[in-house]
Amino acid sequence: MIKNKTVTVVLPAYNAGKTLRQTYAEIPFDMVDRVVLVDDCSSDNTLAVARELGIHHVIRHDRNKGYGGNQKTCYDKALEIGSDIVIMLHPDYQYTPRLLPSMIYLIANDVYKVVFASRILGKGALKGGMPLYKYVANRALTLIQNLLMNNKLTEYHTGYRAYSREVLEQIAYSGCSDNFIFDNEIIAQIAHRGYEIAEITCPTRYFKEASSINLKNSIVYGAGVLKVSVRYFLHKAGIVSYPLLKD
Repeated sequence: MIKNKTVTVVLPAYNAGKTLRQTYAEIPFDMVDRVVLVDDCSSDNTLAVARELGIHHVIRHDRNKGYGGNQKTCYDKALEIGSDIVIMLHPDYQYTPRLLPSMIYLIANDVYKVVFASRILGKGALKGGMPLYKYVANRALTLIQNLLMNNKLTEYHTGYRAYSREVLEQIAYSGCSDNFIFDNEIIAQIAHRGYEIAEITCPTRYFKEASSINLKNSIVYGAGVLKVSVRYFLHKAGIVSYPLLKD
């Protein structure tokens, strides 16, 4: 607990058995009160490892609900147990838990309500192993999204995010997609509500066990991201209503 605020880390897990221990071991439990892991019907030993580690709240989907569907369960549980600050951390160890204190303090001290860890903010994305096509696509999509959404983020596609309880209660995350577009639909709602997003530099780590979508799915994802941004722009311009942004 920091500043009398309960802190919960949520782990949206899918086949994370090989990396979960390493991720969990680096969580700073001097300030993190609870950990919620949602196993999205993994085919490996993710569930067994989670239980062996003694993670506070472990939930298993009886069918795969997708990345967005996993997060919905994570946030539902985090709010249910009274969390004031909720941080999504991928259990594949691609993002370092050692950034948690910085992200937590920015929200606990009421500086920001939302904090993203950006792999692009520094210069280590390619050095950390991010494939060149992913880096180029990330930069191009982010540029277009900033123009359409009147924002100045360095990355819209990070999987390392911290939210205040207020933000999660104000946005309709349950109405977002169950796939990877979920994260960008969340950003659209955050921007619509007028919340500013803080960013901190996050080192990039790509390795065999880290989760990553393939080229085909990356293209589908990119198209979905652009669709969300265009719909946001048209809604703000008063041309076409975007139901997800209705007050």
